[in-house]
Amino acid sequence: MKKATNQFYLGQFNHIVRGLIISDIATLSAFGLLAPIFAVFVVNGVAGANIQTAGIATTIFLLARSVGQIPIGILIDRLRGERDEFVAMIIGTLVMSFVPLLYIFVEFPWQLYLVQFIYGLAAAVVFPAWMATFTRHIDPMHEGLEWGVYRSFVDIGTAFAAGLGGVVAVEFGFNAVFYCVSFVALIGCGHLIYLRRQVLSV
Repeated sequence: MKKATNQFYLGQFNHIVRGLIISDIATLSAFGLLAPIFAVFVVNGVAGANIQTAGIATTIFLLARSVGQIPIGILIDRLRGERDEFVAMIIGTLVMSFVPLLYIFVEFPWQLYLVQFIYGLAAAVVFPAWMATFTRHIDPMHEGLEWGVYRSFVDIGTAFAAGLGGVVAVEFGFNAVFYCVSFVALIGCGHLIYLRRQVLSV
């Protein structure tokens, strides 16, 4: 059995794997901006809301994402080829990118719950497609390293974004955070579009 060489750097990663990592760093780090302020926004910005409302909103997102991932994953397995997976990632990421802008118009808890449901469904579309593509193109004998690099870079980006989100909210208000999240997530979506053109042109 071959052993993986220790001299394997980020620049040597399969370009699809590297592109997916870069896209997720942008997208997930963007939503990391929301982490420290979401509950505060719900309590202060939604009429009649409290901490329980924030908890229910988070539950709705997680349930929509969790339940939606299974049928989406089955559908992706049945539709062979990378075109469908990239389309799913792009559409899902695009919808996710506009979710923060919807928060600006939320006035009542039911509207917040609806936005969270949309957010969860969009994430459910992205995750199986992203995982399938990443798994297909991961470099043999470097699986652990590439998953480790992915997780570390995304976590570091999200950590910095969480701290920055609190600062932006205090200095400029909630809406500024929502605009920032949407803009950076759109950058991640744009990178997926660029990557799709590269992959499908080969």
